[in-house]
Order: sequence, then structure tokens, then C-alpha cells
Amino acid sequence: MTTATTRAATRPDDHAPAPASAPRYQGSGVLRQVGVLTGRSLRALRDPALIVPGLLEPILMLTVFSQVFKSVSQTSSFPAGVSYIDYLLPAFLVTSAISAGLKSGVALTTELNNGIVARFRSMPIRSVSILIGRNIADTVLSGVNMLVMLVAGALVFGFDPAGGVAGAAGALFIGVMLSWSLGWVFMALSAWLRRPEAMQPIGGIVNLVLLFASNAFVPTDGLPGWLRGFAEVNPMSHAITAARDLALGHADLASVLLTPALCLVIVLAAAPVAIRGFRRVG
Repeated sequence: MTTATTRAATRPDDHAPAPASAPRYQGSGVLRQVGVLTGRSLRALRDPALIVPGLLEPILMLTVFSQVFKSVSQTSSFPAGVSYIDYLLPAFLVTSAISAGLKSGVALTTELNNGIVARFRSMPIRSVSILIGRNIADTVLSGVNMLVMLVAGALVFGFDPAGGVAGAAGALFIGVMLSWSLGWVFMALSAWLRRPEAMQPIGGIVNLVLLFASNAFVPTDGLPGWLRGFAEVNPMSHAITAARDLALGHADLASVLLTPALCLVIVLAAAPVAIRGFRRVG
């Protein structure tokens, strides 16, 4: 056999199919990613050192404010036939959503700085899954805190609103919706600021303004003119009014539906900003 014949025999066939390359792993679906990441964030429930302070904080605040402002129920501007705890607790469900949203922002900022997010970026995980998982987990934890607050209010402080269990559940729903929407707002701030030392003072200012310049603790009729004007346009006051009216059994359907609608608008506006800022990091 000649050298040319040998080369022709050993030369690969030009028409032979190319060997199939190994399929590239594209990662799991978005729903699966969100479920896993949500479960990861919810593992905080296993650590009492993390969960107990969050449960005790609203109870302690409710104890202090219900006693300090209790005399307000004796003024002429206070709704007749309503105890102060029935007036205050629905507002606390709403105002606690601010703290819950701030915790979402701070937690995301922490993970951006401690390398957790960098590890996620090395995996086939969508950025939106990380944010949605964080938001769902924090909303669930916020709902648990609010539920504990309702139970403690009923067993310890005598919370017994005219709206009954259905009204209290409606107020809880308003609080959870607000916590869900504010979580996206604070995550958007976190993704763009990326510094815990910047998040804390901003969150403190927002909390101070929205909380005390509202109808959470006293009716707006008893406030000074300039503060009353701000409290009446404060979006937190409208959410508090909706939750309070549900609990007290005289809810207006339009105002009740307005709050979830506004929460949805907030999410539609804040979520793209949060996602864009999160993708910009690193």
C-alpha cells in the first residue's frame, strides 16, 4: 500500500457528521430559582436570635404608644365609642410596613457587600429571581410579625374592633400589601446606593416623616394647620384610614381598593429601577 493510499485511508471523512457537543446547562426556571432563594431567606426563622427581636419590637412599641397616647381617646376630635387600642393597632399594621421595607433594603445592601451576590452571579441565576426571592421572604416575615401583633393585641391589650375577624384580616392585608410594595422601593434605593451607612439615615428620615406626620396616633383634626395639611396628603394616612375603617367595620369600598391599587403602581414603578440598579452592580 502506497503512502498516498495510507493517508487517504486515515484521513477523516469530510462528509462525516461532527461530534455532538455536550449540552450547555442553562439553569433552572425562574419560578424554581425564586422558590429556592425565597426558602434561603426564610431560613432566618430557624435562628431565634434573628426572629425574636423582630417579633418583640412591634409589641414593645404597641405597649408604649398605647399607654402614652391613650388620653387622646378622651378628646372631642376622637371617634366616639372607639377604644384607643382599636384605633391604634390597624395603624401599627400599616406603619410596620415601613420598617419591613427598610429591612429588605438593608439586607440586600449587606449581601451586595459581603460577597453573596457575587457568588450568585457565578451561577446561572437570573437577577430578577434574587430580588423577587428577597421580597417574598421579607413580605412573609412582615406578615408573620403583623399577625403576632394582632394576636397579642387581642389577648393582652383587649383589641376587639367592630369589624371583627374579617375587618382585622382586611387591615392585615393592607399592611402586607404595603410591605410588599415598599420592599421594592427600598431595594431600588439599596441597589443604587450600595452602602448600608447611606440606607439607614434615609430609611430613618422616611420612617419619621411618614409615621409621625400622619393620622397614625391622633386624628388629623387635632394637629396644627401646616402639619394637618401634610398628614392629609401623606399616602401613609390613606393606607392607615383604609386599614382602620376595615377594622372598625365602616370601610368605604373605594378607599379600600385604592390602597392595593397604589401598591401595585408603586411596584410597577420601583421594580424596574431595582432590577436595573441590581444588574449595574459589579
